[in-house]
Amino acid sequence: MTRILFAPFSALGGLLAGLLGKRVFAAVWSLIDKEEPAQPEHRDAPWSKVVLALSLEGAVFRTVRGVVDRSMRVAFYTLTGAWPGEKKPDPTHE
Repeated sequence: MTRILFAPFSALGGLLAGLLGKRVFAAVWSLIDKEEPAQPEHRDAPWSKVVLALSLEGAVFRTVRGVVDRSMRVAFYTLTGAWPGEKKPDPTHE
């Protein structure tokens, strides 16, 4: 039941994370290079810039998504008293 009630929080969190992730990545990239981030479809982009841009973008998006997800879970718990997920990691996955 908690999972169903948490679904709207999760959907809203996903949208927020996407918007925030784009802004954070753009801000971080502007500190690295004045040009737009190199993408795989850019023919003349050096491999080093493509790999750096993709790696940084992935790290930023994953971090922002995790922070937003955790924040939404804390907000849900504060409102309902029910935690939407496990209390701690499963020890069998080591």
